[in-house]
Amino acid sequence: MTATSLLQDLVRIPSVNPEDTPGTHLTGEKAMADYLAPLLSSWGFDVTLEDVRPDRPNLIARAPGPADRPRILLGPHLDTVGIVGMTIDAFSGEEKDGCIWGRGSSDTKGPMTAMLIALRDCQDILPKLPVAIDFVAFMGEESSQWGSQDFAAKYAKDYVFAIAGEPTSLDIVHANKGSLWATLSCSGKAAHSSKPHLGDNAVLKLARSLDYLNRKLTNRLATYDHPILGHATINIGTFHGGTRPNIVPDHAESIIDIRTTPPLDREGGALPLLKEMITAAKLPVTVSHAAENPSMETDVENPYIQKLLTCMPTTRAVGAPWFSDAAHLSNAGIPSVCAGPGSIDQAHTCDEFIKISDLEEGVTFFKNFILSHRP
Repeated sequence: MTATSLLQDLVRIPSVNPEDTPGTHLTGEKAMADYLAPLLSSWGFDVTLEDVRPDRPNLIARAPGPADRPRILLGPHLDTVGIVGMTIDAFSGEEKDGCIWGRGSSDTKGPMTAMLIALRDCQDILPKLPVAIDFVAFMGEESSQWGSQDFAAKYAKDYVFAIAGEPTSLDIVHANKGSLWATLSCSGKAAHSSKPHLGDNAVLKLARSLDYLNRKLTNRLATYDHPILGHATINIGTFHGGTRPNIVPDHAESIIDIRTTPPLDREGGALPLLKEMITAAKLPVTVSHAAENPSMETDVENPYIQKLLTCMPTTRAVGAPWFSDAAHLSNAGIPSVCAGPGSIDQAHTCDEFIKISDLEEGVTFFKNFILSHRP
């Protein structure tokens, strides 16, 4: 089994996150976990599957060898985003032009493959290392990160370091922004559009409120600056309101995305700030369905990060504006980073691919990291 053939197998196993807009009925992570479990068992790992949602498991593979060693985890995610709008066969795993094509080839079955092949190639020395290097594959990263949150709540105390598998071009992402997604809604009063003065237009109320928040909150968020990540930001992502052009709309709602920084999180996060501004300005807005993901900042002097920085000559310590499972692991007390082959620019695209040369460099990267722990 080569890295190329394994990645092709993984891409050909659909594992689309069923939330939002999957674009296929081939959803869920179970088939991926069922494929990986016997593979890892054959390499000496002690494998368990833990359902976080029905038929949506985390896979936990504990390394062979003494159980009382410090533990590190290599942690990619099992799910992919949806396939709506893809211009190639999402599950072909085709090898063409020096690349492997298909959903997940970059994010994040490519990094997963590099981790797996490195563990396989080093299986003889894994029991002899002073640290146990486990493989943990999370469900649900592309939506609410339920998998990493569940794992962290149960097992954070068992681990001294974690590497979330993401396409970082083999850079070490040790800081990233968090996020708040929240639904803002306004209520009004319906009326016939020929007499709009008899109604209360919810669309206009929400539009004016969003314009106010976009101006005022943007300025406030700019004060929460970080030397690597820059400042916190807001994006108004969706807007829905009304049912017909001849009815004054009695409801409107929008989903916003606030990207947070460690300084903002240290002051309590974005949600209290949002609610404070709505209350102070007496905006006619209700906040609901608020889901906040933490930012991450792991000290670059961490000894495991220092080992990673020597694994490839071009590897750098960097920040990223996106969030991942690593932030939830870090928030639970496990020093964490993101790393893996492939470019984040190819993640979630209509023609997702990873260069085979990048994939093979990823195998070398993770092998070098494992070998760096030899006594």
